[in-house]
Amino acid sequence: MNTSDHPFSISAAPRYAGMASSPLKDIFALAARPGVVSFAGGIPDPELFDLETVRECFEWVLKNQGTRALQYGVSEGETELREQAARRLCRDLPTDTSHIQVTSGSQEGLFVIAQALLSPGDTVLVESPTYLAAVQAFTVHGARIVGVQTDEDGMVPDALAEAIAEHSPRFVYLIPTFQNPTGRTMPAERRRAVAAVLQSTGTLLVEDDPYGELSFSGERFTPIAALPGMGTRTLLLNSMSKLMSPGVRIGWIRAEGSIRSTLAVAKAAISMQSSVVDQLAVARYLATADLEAHVERVGSVYQERRDALHSALRPLLPEDADLTCPAGGMFLWAAPGNGLDAQAMLSDAVEAGVAYLPGWSFYAEDPDLSSMRLSFVTHSPAVIEDAVGRLAPVLDRHLAG
Repeated sequence: MNTSDHPFSISAAPRYAGMASSPLKDIFALAARPGVVSFAGGIPDPELFDLETVRECFEWVLKNQGTRALQYGVSEGETELREQAARRLCRDLPTDTSHIQVTSGSQEGLFVIAQALLSPGDTVLVESPTYLAAVQAFTVHGARIVGVQTDEDGMVPDALAEAIAEHSPRFVYLIPTFQNPTGRTMPAERRRAVAAVLQSTGTLLVEDDPYGELSFSGERFTPIAALPGMGTRTLLLNSMSKLMSPGVRIGWIRAEGSIRSTLAVAKAAISMQSSVVDQLAVARYLATADLEAHVERVGSVYQERRDALHSALRPLLPEDADLTCPAGGMFLWAAPGNGLDAQAMLSDAVEAGVAYLPGWSFYAEDPDLSSMRLSFVTHSPAVIEDAVGRLAPVLDRHLAG
């Protein structure tokens, strides 16, 4: 038989079964459709980028450290960036450069952690709902993802304790501040209660904090990792994507103890190192730019856009519908209930020129099919109000049906 007459099909590894398309890929496909106002992806408005300052940082690096910037680096990350990361973290908990593992954004950080910690069959406890790409990163490493009950203050401590007793998880994954997808923030009392459960059960925490500095009021929320006794049992992720630009893929993991060397080995296996030129430019930016002033300016714009989206949506939803009004970050969450199927409604919404992300994909199990995540950061209030006006008859029709 001449095998050249028969097309050869390359089969994927079993861990990718059922993952023919990434949910994040689908988000950006929706965002790119002509004529569609997309609330689907958390895509910052490029007009808000601190472009001139970023340009100056890259130019300075190439002029003063050019040959080094274009060379291979170390897996742990460049010293200047690790020093800047440690300096920022020291506002909440003692940190030095040895605690910092640089990653190409917090998404790679999640994959590095999964590589370092997870074995097939391990259980990971997550908020219900939670960040969908974290679920994906953990699942492809063979983990079983279990959602834990949440309320308006985040994960419920009693439910967490019960889930730990039942499942003996490898770790708990939380986004306590301006959570993706709901925008909710865990208050200080709840953080202490969750920490107490983790400590009493000897459970590891993976704390994801990519949005924490995007506070509309200027209030800073202390990470759970900074609570007494939590620094040694927490892997804390941060990212520059939401503060500087998503195109500069730089983030880091804060960790203590022997796991640091394992994280470096996992990072080296995945990508050897993060871009040296990007690391040095970010380090220069953190050392010289007025980041707080930039974040304050961006936060003021985001707050105005949040208000526009929340105000436009509220009258369209049933009185008992869940609609968050986050104090920072990039997302709000709508769950109209009333038998609405947000996935089934999406094609009609896109036909009307509006896209959102159906909420079912953020649940490990038992999704609320009426829910949807909407990002308010991309568009001006006028565009938001016009888009919600186009969505209104679609939503009304599906709620009535």
